[in-house]
Amino acid sequence: MSTTLLQRVFSLFLLATALVVIANAGITSQCLQCICKVEGCERQVGKCRPDKGSPSCGPYQIKKTYWIDGGKRGGGYETCTKQTACSEATVRAYMDRYGRGCRSNPTCEDYMRMHNGGPKACKVGTDQYRNTTKYWNAAKKQCGL
Repeated sequence: MSTTLLQRVFSLFLLATALVVIANAGITSQCLQCICKVEGCERQVGKCRPDKGSPSCGPYQIKKTYWIDGGKRGGGYETCTKQTACSEATVRAYMDRYGRGCRSNPTCEDYMRMHNGGPKACKVGTDQYRNTTKYWNAAKKQCGL
């Protein structure tokens, strides 16, 4: 193969890779802000509160298992989740990890349901999906989705 042909093939490969990355960019900033809003956002910075037998911490009200699935960021569960930037990075990582389990291009509804009910909550027909309907309806109302 000639050098020119190899360069073209490599260029096409790079372009295709970039398009795949763009198509699967993950949760949008708008959706992330909506999750924060529904969870209490600034009112919850630096705080943990009891929630169904275990604490939920920070602006995104993250539980310890969620933080672990999101990559154990920021030097410790409460240290990270009580801070906005570390919490946001945790949510993004969690959604990147589980988002494709919903569909090839997850929607904000999928992400909202997963945040509230776990990785299977975006699958129509599951108990987790049904259990997150109230949360999704509140999010639509609060965020204008």
